[in-house]
Amino acid sequence: MNALALLLAGCPLLLATGYWIGRYAARRAGSSDLGTPVERATFHTLHTASLAAPPLRAGLTEETARKAARRLRSLLGTDALCLTDRDAVLAWDGAGEHHRSQVMGRLGHALETGRGEAFRSSCEDVDCPLRWAVAAPLTVDDRVLGALVAYAPRESAVFVRAVGEVARWVSVQLELTELDRSRTRLIEAEIKALRAQISPHFIFNSLAAIASFVRTDPERARELLLEFADFTRYSFRKHGEFTTLADELHSIDQYLALVRARFGERLGVTLQVAPEVLPVALPFLCLQPLVENAVKHGLEGKQARSHITITAQDAGAEAVVVIEDNGVGMKPERLRRILRGEGTPSAGVGLSNVDERLRQVYGDDYGLVIETGVGAGMKITVRVPKYQPGVHSNLSSVR
Repeated sequence: MNALALLLAGCPLLLATGYWIGRYAARRAGSSDLGTPVERATFHTLHTASLAAPPLRAGLTEETARKAARRLRSLLGTDALCLTDRDAVLAWDGAGEHHRSQVMGRLGHALETGRGEAFRSSCEDVDCPLRWAVAAPLTVDDRVLGALVAYAPRESAVFVRAVGEVARWVSVQLELTELDRSRTRLIEAEIKALRAQISPHFIFNSLAAIASFVRTDPERARELLLEFADFTRYSFRKHGEFTTLADELHSIDQYLALVRARFGERLGVTLQVAPEVLPVALPFLCLQPLVENAVKHGLEGKQARSHITITAQDAGAEAVVVIEDNGVGMKPERLRRILRGEGTPSAGVGLSNVDERLRQVYGDDYGLVIETGVGAGMKITVRVPKYQPGVHSNLSSVR
């Protein structure tokens, strides 16, 4: 189930709960405030739900349960509420916490079957308002993660339905958390695939080129060794889904310095960058594989001098990066197979990986635009919005 479907699935329960609370509010005395009592109650319900959502989106733990429980109790307007996992009560909010030790003993059926149940709450304290409880399971992909248990002074069929709806809404938030984690794991796997492309041959050839200057030009050997260290540190950093255009271009410059140390005058590079786009955030390692592709196909099978041009321009709400080489190019049909993920790893993982990640982050309108033909070189255009919700540079510079 995708995120949109999950959100849509969560709407009926908010409306149902809002309607239940709205009817209760409508019976109370009117007010001169803006809106009808039902409208005000519905707004209150939606607002309370929005406050409960952020901690739940971090998963089901003692801390997140504690932060969400008060909001959920307010949402239901009940005397007490608790959240559990499969083993223990994570948080209790409201009166009668002396019932806490009894909860898990009553949840065996709900946790095993994934079905809610209502039960009388035994208590020797005659003043305790908790006489009846409704337990509703919290499920993700048919897995029961825990339960929401709400208490009331007496039985109510409407209360049973409201607790079930709120529990389903909580389950939606937990399922969205699982989707976020799956997306993060997928992105990490994709970045690992890109790192795997940094060929051992490239590392060996770079070190061999550096070694060749140790006696003849020690200062250049030292500079190249520092470039190599910074390049590998950036490429293999452990954290951060995003980087800045400045850091990505700096790493590319280091990579090209190492390539030029090996090929000398055979490779020419032109770099033109508008300073105002340097702070723009973009997915980590989304340009470097494109430059590596340009180097590979620019030098492949060519004895003459190859040239790569990299430009980064300000285009209003977007930054536009163009990477162009005068190499061997390829047939358009082969390129389409590569972008569909049908090419061999050596030919396609960089282009297809970058194209897919750009579409995941920005939408299908922001995939790679590639112009090529046999013997015509290749021109790759990357557009990224300057400002995109959820896209940020979350690591300091590695320089």
